[in-house]
Amino acid sequence: MGCICHAASAVVVVPRAKHALFSSTSCRNFVLSSALGPQHRFCSNCNSWGISWRSGTTAVTAKADEKQLFKSPNLVALEYADLNIKYNGSEVVGHVRTRQHVNPLGASFLPAQLPDWNEIFRDPTLPLTVDIGSGSGRFLLWLAKQNSDLRNYLGLEIRQKLVKRAQLWVKELALNNIHFMFANATVSFQQLVCTYPGPLMLVCILCPDPHFKKRHHKRRVVQKPLVDSIVKSLMPGGQVFIQSDVLEVALDMRKWFDDESVVLQHICAIDPFGKCDDNGWLLCNPMGIRTEREIHAGLENAKIYRRMYQKMQI
Repeated sequence: MGCICHAASAVVVVPRAKHALFSSTSCRNFVLSSALGPQHRFCSNCNSWGISWRSGTTAVTAKADEKQLFKSPNLVALEYADLNIKYNGSEVVGHVRTRQHVNPLGASFLPAQLPDWNEIFRDPTLPLTVDIGSGSGRFLLWLAKQNSDLRNYLGLEIRQKLVKRAQLWVKELALNNIHFMFANATVSFQQLVCTYPGPLMLVCILCPDPHFKKRHHKRRVVQKPLVDSIVKSLMPGGQVFIQSDVLEVALDMRKWFDDESVVLQHICAIDPFGKCDDNGWLLCNPMGIRTEREIHAGLENAKIYRRMYQKMQI
């Protein structure tokens, strides 16, 4: 299956690594369906990328609308096709469309209730990754699925509907190394991670709410108290990964973590093969998959600003 304007022998399956390189195609004839998810394919005759879907025992041939194909939701679905999530959770949580920006200083954000780690993780002694502002949860779910026996993953999110849906997806995928919590990291991070039985090895803060107005800068998640908690809680060798498509926000986060140079080193200073630009931003996402915001930003030709730090042995 693939491009239908040429012989089948001309079509080859594209490896998973090509997902992030998906680009526009001159050949617009694709095989479409709805059940088992997309595959990237390359037509060597017309020298273009294509997509195929298989639906049970039937395949429906149609012309793909290129504008529709390259909308953000479709590209997100392609990026995370390996998850094969079928349930959207609408029957339980309703239509999941929430405000982009939520005030984390609101009075409703009390310290989160401490979980029973033995109940939410099969092995609570595994190294822990915490994603602050986990959004829809797809990014963390993908990592958890890839590393089911190696790490535990905790997503902290202040949009409750997103947390509820993400937890439904955890059950659908039958993963026992990941959990999502409705929690404000500014208030709850320290008390949560200090009770975790295993080592904290990675903290991700990826494209947080920018809160552009100056009077709202105090709402930004990366502030000194949180940075202090992260640095204190990380095990030696543990890492912090930050990124944003908003330069002002990226510089603000960078300043807070650069100020911890006594205990944190930028990864490019440790790894001679680390690739940074002249301004010290990582050129590539080291996590193996793009976040949803990265995909949206790519459609807008926006640059992503990334830094990764590692806690030194003291």
